[in-house]
Amino acid sequence: MLEPKRITRRRVHRDKLKGNAGRGHQIAFGNFALKALEPKFITSRQIEACRITISRTLNREGQTWIRIFPDRPVTSKPAETRMGKGKGALDHFIAAVKPGRILFEISGVSEEKAREAFRRASHKLPIKTKFVKRRDYTGA
Repeated sequence: MLEPKRITRRRVHRDKLKGNAGRGHQIAFGNFALKALEPKFITSRQIEACRITISRTLNREGQTWIRIFPDRPVTSKPAETRMGKGKGALDHFIAAVKPGRILFEISGVSEEKAREAFRRASHKLPIKTKFVKRRDYTGA
């Protein structure tokens, strides 16, 4: 007896967030970093909310680097609109994040302050994250 074909959903024009980050997975600028542990699309609003939280927690001390950029446009059609009539208008921008990607980096502050800033920032993100520090960091 033949088995019925499995129907699979295809996502067109979207990245497959499979595998780990191939780039941007090592600390490059700061001493401490926030690393993604899950794949997800992160919006520009979420990135901005994290940036504001980090700068307020650190009282504008040290330096912060944002290692992801929302370079992908997302379109949407208005609610209660019939199908057809072309593609929807630009709605927002997203960044595709894979596990292992460094999201933010900090230097010039103590480890406790950096941990607290990243803890607060992680609450603004839709993914699980991890606090990491540079291998050669001695704790000056």
